[in-house]
Amino acid sequence: MEPDDVLAGLDPEQREVAQAVRGPVCVLAGAGTGKTRAITHRIAYAVRSGVVDAQSVLAVTFTTRAAGELRQRLRQLGTPGVQARTFHAAALRQLTYFWPRVIGGDPPKVVESKLPLLIDACRGIRRNADRSELRDVASEIEWAKVTQVGPEDYAEAARKAGRTPPIPAEDVFRLYDAYERLRRERHLVDFETILELTAAVMTEHREVAGQIRQQYRHFVVDEYQDVNPLQKLLLDTWLGGRDDLCVVGDPNQTIYSFTGATPRYLTGFSVEHPDAAVIKLVRDYRSTPQVVSLANRVLDKARTPHKLALIAQRPDGPEPVFAEYDDETAEAEGVARAVKKLADTGVPTREIAVLFRVNAQSEAYEQAFTKAGIPYLLRGADRFFERPEVRQAVVLLRGAARSAADDDELAPTVHHILAGIGLTPEAPGGGKAREKWESLKALADLAEDIAAEGGDLPAFVAELERRASEQHAPPVEGVTLASLHAAKGLEWDAVFLVGVTDGMMPIIYAETPDQIEEERRLLYVGVTRARAHLALSWALARSPGGRRSRKPSRFLDGLTGRPAAPGRSASPAPKDRRTVAAPVSCRVCAKTLVAAAEQKLGRCAGCPADYDEALLERLKAWRTSVAKETKVPTYVIFTDVTLQAIAERAPVSEQDLLAITGIGRVKLERYGEAVFALCRAATDQTEDA
Repeated sequence: MEPDDVLAGLDPEQREVAQAVRGPVCVLAGAGTGKTRAITHRIAYAVRSGVVDAQSVLAVTFTTRAAGELRQRLRQLGTPGVQARTFHAAALRQLTYFWPRVIGGDPPKVVESKLPLLIDACRGIRRNADRSELRDVASEIEWAKVTQVGPEDYAEAARKAGRTPPIPAEDVFRLYDAYERLRRERHLVDFETILELTAAVMTEHREVAGQIRQQYRHFVVDEYQDVNPLQKLLLDTWLGGRDDLCVVGDPNQTIYSFTGATPRYLTGFSVEHPDAAVIKLVRDYRSTPQVVSLANRVLDKARTPHKLALIAQRPDGPEPVFAEYDDETAEAEGVARAVKKLADTGVPTREIAVLFRVNAQSEAYEQAFTKAGIPYLLRGADRFFERPEVRQAVVLLRGAARSAADDDELAPTVHHILAGIGLTPEAPGGGKAREKWESLKALADLAEDIAAEGGDLPAFVAELERRASEQHAPPVEGVTLASLHAAKGLEWDAVFLVGVTDGMMPIIYAETPDQIEEERRLLYVGVTRARAHLALSWALARSPGGRRSRKPSRFLDGLTGRPAAPGRSASPAPKDRRTVAAPVSCRVCAKTLVAAAEQKLGRCAGCPADYDEALLERLKAWRTSVAKETKVPTYVIFTDVTLQAIAERAPVSEQDLLAITGIGRVKLERYGEAVFALCRAATDQTEDA
């Protein structure tokens, strides 16, 4: 494959990413804009052009599956030597390799779950252990460790961060302290300690740092909006002052702040790296114009930098549907009927998802789907290859592969083995039995696919092992039930967003402006999972006959048409709803802006400005002319700060101009067309140049 062949089929922005072969590079990639395609082609183009060596590239992402997808695409592009790993996998590999040499002895073992140690810690401090409570404590410890907060500082740090500990902060401190002590005594590391120790070993041992930095010279980090301070520390240690770094992310999909993730490293990248190339991907290839339009409108009122308004590339599809129901049972039954109708028109059930805010909402849909005979699977429960029935099946299949004869047919052999542990011709009614059957059926279907390609039993087992290492589960036939957080990174032909009420979306404990904004982004993530069919619904009461006091989410104000439920109309936005002004953040460094002038500009006074000076001069000349004609001071038309904000943002639509603080409908009507004309002319001149 020649270098130019790698660029074939890329759109102009993706091609710009691919050709930016040396860092620093920041790619702001909206949902469905082909970011994985862009960064894999960038790596392949750099390698094929001879600019970088494949072995010197480390591509880092957040999930094993995403890393596996990167490796697969790079193999297809003829660059199999690139390392694509999660932060933890890359760090653990380095730590394990260097430990005997610089520390001595066997490397520590990895703790897959904090619960066993926390249970022992409870015994040590004589505290009753409640498993559900301890899971929340484990999350608090993870947050503390990724934000570099030790046990003794936890209480104060949690207070400053506005966190609500699941148990008294003093008890979290005691458990955290006991957990760390037990972990060290037993020579164990958790996922956070892996990153911390790797950075520490590199810092304290120059020869280790030198060898790693000699190996990896070029870095690519996906989902950069989800990086936490500990991951950033490790990344900076890997780089060692170098800047051959390409980061990719979407500020609009920042939904993991509660875990310690922060978008400020993405939004402030050009401040940290003033010479960085910043490229925006906004062409949405995933969703129809109708879905894209709703996604953009969900973010219209958001006060965040780099909104990345998407531009749909697909043909038209159906309009999103808004439906109101009397209660949650009616809502679940209504969604089941709609799913049935879609399936009858040819949409596979595996291409349909029902997404909700919290996992507890799934029960009503499990019951409704079981009653309607609709297959479903819960996402976010056990990983596919960690399910007991799947592990048992893999062991049996591995044994059969070792003794298989050359003439054994793959599909019949696999069906026979799986029948022995529960695979039946017909699916059970529901519950755990149905989940087990769906898992075994997915393995059987995959075996048939491999057989159709000419594969045998050993090839099938090898494929299973590859998929297990990459957490790439085979598709399971059935509607996906998942939380919005678990759905990030996935997509379906049809998506039902359910329970979209105030108190659930935004969730009731989202109180601060920042927390409210994150909830808005969570809804945006849900909307952008849909390729063509999208429905949003809510229930006025929890139970049949209950008080109908719920209201649709405030995020839907101004968006809902008439709902799908017969005879009902969407509730208007309540007149007495209090609104909390969202914070205005610097679009360069993401710092919250306080001064009115900075809020108008949309950036800190000290952050670098990016505007057309010639456009600003033309705007000032126009303002002077209008002031003379109307015999008013120039500041009455627009202040100097407002003109600078216009020059920086170059608005070409009403929505863009109204987004500038201090510009309302009156000034839009009086001066909008003139401003748009000046901005369009400046844009045209830039493109001609």
